[in-house]
Amino acid sequence: MKKRALVQNARALLIAATLLGAKLSSAQQHNMSKTYQVPDDVAVQQKLSQWQDLKFGLFMHWGTYSEWGVVESWSICPEDEGWTQRKGPYGATYEGYRKAYEDLQTTFNPVKFNPEKWVAAAKYAGMKYMIFTTKHHDGFSMFDTKQTDYKITDAKTPFSKNPRANVTKEIFNSFRKENFMIGAYFSKPDWHSPNYWWPYFPPKDRNVNYDPAKYPERWNQFKDFTYKQIEELMTGYGKVDILWLDGGWVRPKNTIDTAVEWQRGIKYNQDIDMPKIAAMGRKNQPGLIVVDRTVSGQYENYTTPEQEVPAAPLSNPWETCMTMGNSWSYVPGDHYKSAHDIVQLLIKVVSRGGNLLMNIGPGPDGDWDPEAYKRLSSVGDWMQINGQGIYNSRAVAPYSVGNVYYTKSKNLNRIYAFVLADKELVSLPQTLTITLKDIKKVKNVSLLGNTQKLKWKSNAEGVEINIPATANNIGLKQAACFSIDY
Repeated sequence: MKKRALVQNARALLIAATLLGAKLSSAQQHNMSKTYQVPDDVAVQQKLSQWQDLKFGLFMHWGTYSEWGVVESWSICPEDEGWTQRKGPYGATYEGYRKAYEDLQTTFNPVKFNPEKWVAAAKYAGMKYMIFTTKHHDGFSMFDTKQTDYKITDAKTPFSKNPRANVTKEIFNSFRKENFMIGAYFSKPDWHSPNYWWPYFPPKDRNVNYDPAKYPERWNQFKDFTYKQIEELMTGYGKVDILWLDGGWVRPKNTIDTAVEWQRGIKYNQDIDMPKIAAMGRKNQPGLIVVDRTVSGQYENYTTPEQEVPAAPLSNPWETCMTMGNSWSYVPGDHYKSAHDIVQLLIKVVSRGGNLLMNIGPGPDGDWDPEAYKRLSSVGDWMQINGQGIYNSRAVAPYSVGNVYYTKSKNLNRIYAFVLADKELVSLPQTLTITLKDIKKVKNVSLLGNTQKLKWKSNAEGVEINIPATANNIGLKQAACFSIDY
């Protein structure tokens, strides 16, 4: 992802990296846009409101790079950064490595591909939308595009003979059947395209390697190629709700923020005509949410803090995108976050009014690591009890006090207070005070998952709850959730 950029000065709201102990060896943080424009299209506004209710989504980075278990795309980028290092027997020369990398197409054969298995696991975990990498920066298309033969359905790719070779269509259809919102990740830069990295010049960095103003015909060919690929996704893959565009260095030059280090490296105007792309997308997919990451304006309909949680609510729709493991793409033996950390991360994100998009990278065989299924199963166990405090909720002051985090029902006069556990099992004190702000009269208090009626009384801070001893014997894990009607 564009994520390879380092976090720069966060916007007016201080951004706190709440990473719950994760090591970001190959998953870098990313800056956010400093301004936000509400989309003019009323249908987009309505779709955004629906999306904000869903709260929990699945991200999947998948491509030929999973065969080597290396970072997605970035090892063919000629930049000297920690995440672009070439590894293995092909790394002695750039051209040798790049050829070997692109030849992975000829061995890619994920025969265990079974999207229904992913759907079942994600649905049980409480995920409500999904975003899949139809094409990453390396240019390998995970869909049956007519614009290039560098794709999973080309005859050079062994998996092309499989009846489910068009994996994007299979994934979208499978998740759509279970009422997930469908999102198409698409990389604006394409390092395989001769009209982005022109073979006449060697690539120097992540950017286009020629001046589009000097060679407008070549750049226009790239714009046409990009438009047609997105048009294919918007017309041949059923209902699509989100177009998630990555590679923020492909942008009009007048939008560059020179305060951001990686944006200072953009030398040329790389305008691909987003108004035309968005208009086409919304003609075919009314209400389409467009996420042109880091390019603020009409086509960045929500912002995407990466690998971090805002310290306070943002004034616009937003989504934290974060890896379940240490890497966006599949790495053998990756360290996955515990269910305890994932649940508490979800609570923290939702308490600030955001959505959590959790990434799992499928392996070269077409399946997830067994640990990913275990994590989702445990998260699902928690969501079966406490999901009502997550979905259809909004941020509410005081947002959090100590280890207590708050959400407010979108439709009811109800506050949810999540008490985060230090360990796997919840251990509540005999008496617990829940701080409430601007709540004059509390009508009822209950503990989700507990059938015993609670005793409570209002006080100057909010509400004081007497916790029966039996509440600690019902096996609550990760966090307890109190429902407070007023």
